[in-house]
Amino acid sequence: MVALKELLPLDAIRLDVSVPNWAKAVRASGDLLVSTGTATDGYTAEMIANVAENGPYIVLAPGFAFAHARPSPAVLRTGMSWVRLAEPVEFGHEANDPVTLVVALAATDAGSHTDAMATLARLLADPETSRALAEARTSEDVWTLVTGAELSEARTGAPAAAAPEAPEAPAAPAAPAPDATTGAPARSGGADRHTILTVCGNGLGTSLFLKNTLEQVLERWGWSSFVTVEATDTISAKGKASEAAAILTSGEIARTLGDVGTPVRVVENFTDTGEVDRVLRETYEV
Repeated sequence: MVALKELLPLDAIRLDVSVPNWAKAVRASGDLLVSTGTATDGYTAEMIANVAENGPYIVLAPGFAFAHARPSPAVLRTGMSWVRLAEPVEFGHEANDPVTLVVALAATDAGSHTDAMATLARLLADPETSRALAEARTSEDVWTLVTGAELSEARTGAPAAAAPEAPEAPAAPAAPAPDATTGAPARSGGADRHTILTVCGNGLGTSLFLKNTLEQVLERWGWSSFVTVEATDTISAKGKASEAAAILTSGEIARTLGDVGTPVRVVENFTDTGEVDRVLRETYEV
């Protein structure tokens, strides 16, 4: 697994970028992937097409869009870019518009960047860190806040002191205990260990953010040993739906999935443990 400091080079961060619309915002993030040798311009076109086809589900928290597409020959290596906009733009998301931050991911596979996505999700969910990132004056300031590494490492590649852990999320209210008979969360039918799917268009970006947030909630409840969370794409989700206790996703992806015979729960803010806690309680009626 790779860390954020390995995926986000200093040269892939731009602040106060002016764009007229969401497509130009995604293109600005894609241009940085191109300039740092992470992807070709074809990948930028794929990211834009992803939104055009699936809707603005990549706007996964207020003001934050996570641009990405599937692994393809247009991806040269796994990497990221960071664009903070000078003026917010509308992506068409009912709850999370307008967007001021666009982070882009290009990945060669679905697994190597999962730890980095979990770290980024925790950072953006922390109010103090999020505020500091919004107020940062330079790209260097953003890089050190995001990676927790010394700036000298960004410039020279030399090892730095170990990065501090991501901020701890605020404590959640205690959840009811699992069913006393089965030892698993109460649900009619199914095996003792449940599966919950977090779904996005490609299964490697926004679904990982939601997976991380859901796992934080399950850990607080003491249900981690009873529930497996799997991040996946829309096509795979339809095939796996019958084996899942529930599907958590965005409104746009929920409409794409339609009726899959399993409860589909919409989450607006993929980094908000409070909202995910509420959705999980509704799912299990606790």
